[in-house]
Amino acid sequence: MISSKPRVRFAPSPTGDLHVGNARTALFNWLFAKHYGGSFILRIEDTDQERTFRIFENNLLEDLKWLSLDWDEGPEKGGKFGPYHQIERLDSYSKYLKKLMTDDRVYPCYCTEDELEEERLSLLSMRMMPRYMGKCRYLTDTQRGALERKGRKPAFRFKVEAGPIEFDDLIRGPMKFEGEAIGDFIIVRSNGIPSYNYAVVIDDHLMGITHVIRGEDHLSNTAIQMLLYRALDFASPFFAHHALILGKDRTKLSKRHGSVSVREFRSKGILPAALLNYLALLGGSLGEKKEFASIDEIIDMFSLDRAGKSGAIFDEGKLKWLNAMYIRDYDVAALTILLRPFIKEAGYDLDRMDSGWIHKVVDAVKDNLVTLRDIGEYLGMFDDEKYRISEEAAEILRENTAAAVLKALREVLTQTNISPENFYSDLINSVREKTGLKAKKLFMPLRAGITGRTSGPELEKIFSILGKKSILRRLELASQLID
Repeated sequence: MISSKPRVRFAPSPTGDLHVGNARTALFNWLFAKHYGGSFILRIEDTDQERTFRIFENNLLEDLKWLSLDWDEGPEKGGKFGPYHQIERLDSYSKYLKKLMTDDRVYPCYCTEDELEEERLSLLSMRMMPRYMGKCRYLTDTQRGALERKGRKPAFRFKVEAGPIEFDDLIRGPMKFEGEAIGDFIIVRSNGIPSYNYAVVIDDHLMGITHVIRGEDHLSNTAIQMLLYRALDFASPFFAHHALILGKDRTKLSKRHGSVSVREFRSKGILPAALLNYLALLGGSLGEKKEFASIDEIIDMFSLDRAGKSGAIFDEGKLKWLNAMYIRDYDVAALTILLRPFIKEAGYDLDRMDSGWIHKVVDAVKDNLVTLRDIGEYLGMFDDEKYRISEEAAEILRENTAAAVLKALREVLTQTNISPENFYSDLINSVREKTGLKAKKLFMPLRAGITGRTSGPELEKIFSILGKKSILRRLELASQLID
C-alpha cells in the first residue's frame, strides 16, 4: 500500500484564494510525503482559463510558502515530470484522446448547453438524477456530418457501461458506484480543453503519482476516473478521501461562516505554525488529547488512519487560542519582526521608534496578544496621545476609594524620591500605606487611571515603560473625570 518513495500531489485551480479546506488537503499530502520519505508535487490545474488569474496563482504560491509547505516539484522548481501547468500539457491530452477514439471508448457529442439543460430539468421533473442520456452516442456518420456543417463543434464523451465501479479507499474502505447512475461524461470540451476528470488521470499517471489524498467531495470523481484508468490501461494510484471542514452548522465551510481563506487568517495575524497545528488537529489527526505539536512531531504522528471519516467543525475561537499560545512562546526580538507589518498597519513608524522601547512593549503585551494584529490596540495603551478612559474604567474610577488611590500615587510620585531599580514596588508599597487598601481596591483604580482600561499587561511592566512623567499626566486626566 505504501511504496518506499510515494509521490503525492496538491493540484489546485487558481480561481480564488487558498481555502483552509484546500490548505488542509495540501498539508495532508505534504505530511504523507514527509512521513514516508516521498515527494510532494505541486501542479496547477488552470485549464479553466476564463476563471483562472495569475494573481490567484501568485497568492497560492505565497500562501504555501508562508505555511512552509514546500514542494519538491512544480512551479518555480521544475522537475522531470513537467510542465506543471495543465494548460501547457494539452498535447498529452490530445494523444490519449486519439487512443480512446481508436478503441471506440468515446464519441463526439453535439448537444448545446440549452439542450443539455432541458434534459437535466426533464430528469429532475421525473425525480431522476440528472445525467446524460446518450442522445449523441448512436448518431450515424451522416448525422454527425450534418451537425458539423451547421457549425456545431463536438465535445467528446466517454462511453460508460452499466455495472459496478469499485475501489478501496485508504480512509473509507471499499467503495462502490453504479455505471448506469453516472451517464456518459465529457472528457474533452468543444473548445479542445480537457475536462477535470480526464486531465487529472493523465497527469497523475504521467507524473507517477502513487497516492491521491483529497476531500470526500471527490469520491464520485474517483469513480469516473477509475473508468478512465481502466480504459487507458493505466495502473490506478491508491485513493484516500478525508472528511471536509464544516462550519458550526455542520455544512461545508464557506464565506457565510466567516473567514475561510489562508490569506484572511494571515491578515488577521494568525501565525503559520498555529494554523498548521490547528489544521492537523482537526478531525483528531494528531491523536486523542494532543493539541500542541511541533511540525516534526506532526510529521512523525501523521497517519491516514487518524484523518477521520466524519466532518470536522472549524472553530476560529480554538484557532485563536492556539495562536495566542504560540505567540507566548516567541522570543521578543523574533516576535517584534513578525509584528512589524501590523505595527505599521496601526499607524506607527517602527523606523522612528526606539528599538529598546518597542522591545519592552512587545515583552509587556505578548501574553495578552491573541493575534498579531492586536498589537495596534496595545500600542495605544503606551501612547499618551491615544490615552482614553473606557466606560468600564470610568465606572471603576467613580467608586468611593478610587480618588484616594490616584491622589496617593500622585503624591508619592511628586514628593518622594523613588529609586529606578524598585520603581514599581516602592510606589505600590507607598500607596498601600497611605490608603490602607489592597487587592482589587488598590490595583483596579491604578490600572483604570493609568491605562484607561480594566485589563491588560502586568502593571509593573506598564509603569516601567510609561515612566514618571507620563503617569503623572494620565493621573491628572483621570482625576478630572472623578472631580
